[in-house]
Amino acid sequence: MNAPPPPTAIALPNRHLLGIEGMSAAEILALLDLAEEAVEVSRQIEKKKTVLRGRTQINLFFEASTRTQSSFELAGKRLGADVMNMAVANSAVKKGETLIDTAMTLNAMRPDILVVRHHAAGAVELLAQKVSCSVINAGDGVHEHPTQALLDALTIRRHKGAIDQLTVAICGDIAHSRVARSNILLLNALGARVRVVGPSTLLPTGIERLGVDVFTDMRSGLADADIVMMLRLQRERMEGSFVPSVREYFHFFGLDEAKLAWAKPDALVMHPGPMNRGVEIDSAVADGRRSLIGEQVEMGVAVRMAVLEALAAHLPNA
Repeated sequence: MNAPPPPTAIALPNRHLLGIEGMSAAEILALLDLAEEAVEVSRQIEKKKTVLRGRTQINLFFEASTRTQSSFELAGKRLGADVMNMAVANSAVKKGETLIDTAMTLNAMRPDILVVRHHAAGAVELLAQKVSCSVINAGDGVHEHPTQALLDALTIRRHKGAIDQLTVAICGDIAHSRVARSNILLLNALGARVRVVGPSTLLPTGIERLGVDVFTDMRSGLADADIVMMLRLQRERMEGSFVPSVREYFHFFGLDEAKLAWAKPDALVMHPGPMNRGVEIDSAVADGRRSLIGEQVEMGVAVRMAVLEALAAHLPNA
């Protein structure tokens, strides 16, 4: 009798992970199941696996990152890969080299996996078309951030048991958030009820077409919510004034204990980080007993291990 296929056989349909869009619920759940195994590995004294032994992983970040880059580095090393973090600030990009030229240069070094973050939406997909290795999108402009959505889903599932039928309120700067888009796609795929909450200036036109309920006040947006997911006010992506002032924004849309009381009594709080305390979230909530923010960081390593392991099934063996 033939042995059943390993979990990685159904986790990812091809050699890249460029976004949540197009992924099936079965593929998402397979990755979450694989990530659960990675959580246990990461909590052991001996954290090493050999799935990527002999493979080379390059982390290519055109934007500053702490959590995502460091967790991809840890994930690769725990799976046995040789990991290189490319310092774009000191690279030929600063001398005028194009993204395609950078891709071709790296491709000539024969890496197995390329983890890319870029400030332009679609840049990672373009790069993936030019290289022969596997590519993971670590965030491209305001488009997608798939591993963030996966780690958020893993965190939710570990506390709530299942995601279907949960009400998740994503609050804040929806217009400039790739995290919001990826989470909306994933949560809808798994059967959650998704709301977006924020001032009208930070809600993109046509957002309801993604299958969300839209609210412009926190009281109605948080009513009966199981999960309250706050987003950073991304002023570096804004051209012009989207909010009158930080103080006014926090007054109406910052999550404090009073606003959290409008959600369910057992509602849990999330934030992808980095947090602007006193802007979108109060410290008492961020550090409180209902906050999952610290656990999200831990789950980030596990999810990225799962994604790398899933991609290993597509890497050539010769």
